[in-house]
Amino acid sequence: MKNREIRTIIGKVESRAEEDGKITLVGQPIVFNQRTNIGDYFEEEIAPEAVEESVLRDVCFLVNHDFSGIPLARSRNNNANSNLRFTKSNFAVDMEADLDPKNPKAIELNSAVERGDIPGMSFAFIVDGEEWLNLDSDLPLRRITHISEIFEVSAVTWPAYEGTSIQSERSLESELESLNKAREELESARARSAKVAELNNELKEIQS
Repeated sequence: MKNREIRTIIGKVESRAEEDGKITLVGQPIVFNQRTNIGDYFEEEIAPEAVEESVLRDVCFLVNHDFSGIPLARSRNNNANSNLRFTKSNFAVDMEADLDPKNPKAIELNSAVERGDIPGMSFAFIVDGEEWLNLDSDLPLRRITHISEIFEVSAVTWPAYEGTSIQSERSLESELESLNKAREELESARARSAKVAELNNELKEIQS
């Protein structure tokens, strides 16, 4: 079973409180082609094609990934009638959330965003497609090519990195296992290639 991962974006959530009391928060919980250092083990980036419209159709908006709390908004088919809406471009997934101005938690969150106390956004997701590049370097690149599920997006108090962050040791262990496997496959392919080259040289010597 794939482990759930969380990535954090700094400085991408803003308040658009209107005179009629309506509270709308906008932000970018997901950005594409932005490389981020993950614990000095590897770099990571998300390909634009990794996020399909289907995974944005039922996503909750939370605060600090509090799955036990009541969602402040929910995409539900991600259309104009949803109080949480996502728009995908080649650069990012933009979010617009209409919060209930009668909800004390919504008012509290909006105040924290306006003051800058809540500076970032995160999203929780599962990866089922990836490729590893620059495996010979000390800091290889993990490129996420497909995300099978997005559970929620959150406004967060403590964004860990400028781009993204690992959720847990279990998740990181899973990614390091994937990295080690990719390196083993590369070495195996090189060994086979070297063997083929050796056999070709022997064949040329026999023919000569």
